[in-house]
Amino acid sequence: MNDADIVDLYWRRSDEAVIETQKKYGGYCYTIAFGFLRNVQDAEECVNDTWLKAWNAMPQNRPARLAPFIGKITRSLAFDRFRAGRARKRGEGELPLVLDELKECIPCVPSAAQIVEEVELERAVNEFLHTLPARDCNVFLRRYWYAEPLTDIAKRYGLKLNTVKTVLFRTRGKLKSFLETEGFIT
Repeated sequence: MNDADIVDLYWRRSDEAVIETQKKYGGYCYTIAFGFLRNVQDAEECVNDTWLKAWNAMPQNRPARLAPFIGKITRSLAFDRFRAGRARKRGEGELPLVLDELKECIPCVPSAAQIVEEVELERAVNEFLHTLPARDCNVFLRRYWYAEPLTDIAKRYGLKLNTVKTVLFRTRGKLKSFLETEGFIT
């Protein structure tokens, strides 16, 4: 079933919408959640929460592409669950490392009043990603979207660990320069 048909099911409030979404994107969402949480049960619960949040969000939204919409919900839920677990001193995972690596090139947005700037930052990062060679873009996304460990990325692309680290270091530098050019970093 294609995305438009699934979105139509949500809009008609059909229970079939969740079933079809789970069939098509269950593995994708699990990968995102597990990348953050590194716990099977937590990742499965996060994916289940994704279906409910998508169900509740759909009447207000009609996404043209369902995968990024569902992925963003899963990522947000996983991040929230990670923070809650971290507050209780549970789990380490890759997320602290991922966020630490990105802090030098992505500015912190201090208040909700700057939502417009966040949207523009997201647009700029997406624009930057489209300028990268496919491998570098994939390595960057695996690390910073999926929070995948460096060793897993190296194995996935048949690279040495140091090569992955170098690609990420250089890409972060390019991102920082790009964001400076775009006026996000002064």
